[in-house]
Amino acid sequence: MQKIPKRISTALINALSAGVVPRVGLEQIAVGREKETSALAQDLENIAEGGAAFRFIVGRFGSGKSFMLQFLRNLAMEQGFVVADADLSPERRLAGSSSQGVATYRELMGNIATKTNPNGGAIALILEKWLSGILSQVAQETGKRLGEDDFDDQVEVKIRAVVDDLENLVHGFDFGSVIIAYWRGYREDNPDKQDAALRWLRGEFNTKTEAKSALGVRVIIDDDTWYDYIKLFAKFVSDIGYKGLIVLLDEAVHLYKITHTASRHSNYDKLLAMFNDTMQGKAENLGIVVGGTPEFLEDSRRGLHSEEAWRSRLAKSRFLKDDFQDTSAPVIGLEPLTSKDISQLLQRLAEVHGMHYSYKKVISSRELEEFKQEIMNRLGAEKLLTPREVVRDLISVLNILHQNPQVTFKQIINGDRVLPTANGKKQDGDKTGNFAEFTL
Repeated sequence: MQKIPKRISTALINALSAGVVPRVGLEQIAVGREKETSALAQDLENIAEGGAAFRFIVGRFGSGKSFMLQFLRNLAMEQGFVVADADLSPERRLAGSSSQGVATYRELMGNIATKTNPNGGAIALILEKWLSGILSQVAQETGKRLGEDDFDDQVEVKIRAVVDDLENLVHGFDFGSVIIAYWRGYREDNPDKQDAALRWLRGEFNTKTEAKSALGVRVIIDDDTWYDYIKLFAKFVSDIGYKGLIVLLDEAVHLYKITHTASRHSNYDKLLAMFNDTMQGKAENLGIVVGGTPEFLEDSRRGLHSEEAWRSRLAKSRFLKDDFQDTSAPVIGLEPLTSKDISQLLQRLAEVHGMHYSYKKVISSRELEEFKQEIMNRLGAEKLLTPREVVRDLISVLNILHQNPQVTFKQIINGDRVLPTANGKKQDGDKTGNFAEFTL
């Protein structure tokens, strides 16, 4: 394994120890899932060519849904896409009577990221980069600079060429007007106007009166229209040089948990509209990936399958056997990792841990196999064991070995207690089961 920067290894170790998915360094520990990754990579190719895609990534808690979403996020940014991600919650849904839909939009737009700005909040940087490119182009073509003769007019012509391409879309005129307002704020060195345009694009205006006063537009982004602006933003970023927009929505189980039937169905209907748009080719340069549990999808009483429109769209082909998976279908189900995948994962984790703490290998390949057998021998592990459990257990063992050099791998695995003797040295004590606590 190549040397990993301390920043990356720190993020990996901290996140994995806490049972959450790191934002960076995922390629260092990614194993298995080749078919799923290949299918998502094909989606990116299609989106870059002007198409659209919609996917569900489905698996139990800890099975790797969030990992796959973050892996796709990093892959998309690396290839030149703009990405936006959000976790759904009781306060962030797709539709609602208390602005839960626009709350999701605001979270997505706040998390806008690109390859050069991977940490989110990149809307202003995207616009600045675009305008700087236009200014440089006009300067080369005319030999003039900002503020000279008709320089500004020629810049605005090029901006309007992009904006005019959006006007055929729903709300495209208003979106374009805000982009023009941002340019004029840039030209006039008016940060208030630029900030107002950014606030509007992020969905932060609460009233139309406020928007009209600040920007001269008569509409705002709200619960009914937020998805239309996602489509507009996807088209816009593709027109200015990016390959498209990838939207990642995790924790869709929160839609399944909505107790009010009408509210739950309104969220499923919004999701269906997004699904239909992308699958029917009504959206361009847009990919939507939703992470959820099997219950969210398959529960016939409260899940998506409770609605015929969804059930008919997501039902598996009767020719699809248990041993096969159609990765071109809308639903990608995450199966348990194979024994070989787990061995590879354990090896990579041990290498990352050793590299991070700068120690020579304290656990052998044979011991890693013993560890794997230990966790695989648990009742039902073949079907119920998740990557999250495997990772957390191994990181814990590696931490104990690193922090307590007098303790052996066998003592931890066998649950041997390490007790002090009268002369201060340690001795083996009774066995209390797997991964028991031990006394120093």
